[in-house]
Amino acid sequence: MSLAPNPENPNPRTFPNPGSAAPTLPAKPAQVRPLLAGWLRDVIISLAVSAFFIIFLYQPVKVEGTSMMPTLQDQERVFINKFVYKLEPIERSDVIVFRYPRDPAKSYIKRVIAVAGDRVKIEDGVVYVNGHQLREAYVPEVYEDVRSYPETVVPPHAYFVLGDHRNLSNDSRDFGPVDEDFIYGKAVFGYWPVAKLGTLR
Repeated sequence: MSLAPNPENPNPRTFPNPGSAAPTLPAKPAQVRPLLAGWLRDVIISLAVSAFFIIFLYQPVKVEGTSMMPTLQDQERVFINKFVYKLEPIERSDVIVFRYPRDPAKSYIKRVIAVAGDRVKIEDGVVYVNGHQLREAYVPEVYEDVRSYPETVVPPHAYFVLGDHRNLSNDSRDFGPVDEDFIYGKAVFGYWPVAKLGTLR
């Protein structure tokens, strides 16, 4: 018995399977790898830049204590710039961070009142620099005190510092001018709490 040729299938030895599906193309992992590599590169660069800023330029610190109220509250978080004083001099009214001269393991944050060569004295809480009364809008009346300090010439490479909360601050009235070698940053920006977000003055 012979089979007649099928006009739709001229080759009698092959039989199409109408239930078979078209083959699925395999995924191309080569396209995923460049995307993953690019994302990983961006993350590494971002982390490196952040580390550079934190290690060499800015450092977050937490304020502990009330001696700089109302400018800085207890537990407030600020960024200090550790590089700025390599480019510019320390100036009056700068808020600086330094190692406590009597215990360098501790850090203090205070405001610069007088720089090297200045004559500074305090009479009943009123500060005079080079014979002129200092106008201190950052010291509210409720934070003033009546302590006095004899006229002193700030020695070379040193700074006379006070806390804004005068009647609660341990500062140059107690431990004298601070040598520049103890100073390691300028407080520049508050970031927590959010209500006080902004540049420090």
